[in-house]
Amino acid sequence: MSITLDILFLKLRSYLELMKLRLAWLVAFSGAFGYSLAVEKVQWIPLCIFLFAAFCITGAANIINQIIEKDLDKLMKRTHARPLPSERVSIQEAVWLAVILFSVSTFIFLVEFNLRACALAILSTILYGFVYTPLKREGPIAVFVGAIPGAFPPMIGWVAATNQFGLEPGILFAIQFIWQFPHFWAIAWVLDEDYKKAGFRLLPSKGGKNRSTAIQIMCYTLFLLPVGWLPYELGITGINSALVATLFGILFLAQTFHLMRKCSDKTALQLMFGSFIYLPIVQIAYLLDKL
Repeated sequence: MSITLDILFLKLRSYLELMKLRLAWLVAFSGAFGYSLAVEKVQWIPLCIFLFAAFCITGAANIINQIIEKDLDKLMKRTHARPLPSERVSIQEAVWLAVILFSVSTFIFLVEFNLRACALAILSTILYGFVYTPLKREGPIAVFVGAIPGAFPPMIGWVAATNQFGLEPGILFAIQFIWQFPHFWAIAWVLDEDYKKAGFRLLPSKGGKNRSTAIQIMCYTLFLLPVGWLPYELGITGINSALVATLFGILFLAQTFHLMRKCSDKTALQLMFGSFIYLPIVQIAYLLDKL
């Protein structure tokens, strides 16, 4: 009996790993941020239902990505031990899990929320799984395409709460869209050698890890300063969160200047961690300011 339970536990852990548990929850949080910002008063049951649906749709997209890249993942040190390359999970299992997660999430979006939110969630999955994923071997255009579904979560949250598009969800989309360029490129810089083994070419400069790439990272980060101020200007949030967004935007920008000076893996790694800090801090600040 204990052996059976151990096998089930290991299989469940492999499934959660296949879904990229931490990433899926971070994306779901980003969607919940947009949902909470849109409503007059947060009701916990609808919010938890939204979180579950967002987690499932993100998990499905992550599985699709890994199914398509299963052979390439074998070539990279970072990914060779994933469930599919290591054969802890079969392709058939992965497909069924993706189908179930996708079906459950789209049903929830459609029944509990609205058609517009459901359509955005489906579009996000298609763009990430079937457009961005194969483009990663074509060049840095993949980062632009991948930034679109990557910026959808707060917009999906807003639309799920209001059933309306508009300038407000567009601004939330813009902040996360712009943030993804320094975020993606910092990761691509750190993992460049590993990515080359699979033929991934994501850095914006043909020279790879050079000052030209660092300058482009800086330029996109610079745009976060005015865009981060817009929720206050539109009356979505107050002045306190605008100041927090500006402060952390300046600190984030300072890291890009450091990268321009050093052009080293160490400074790119610091920038990568800076990008992980910037977005949740700013989003939490927006939420607290509204509350």
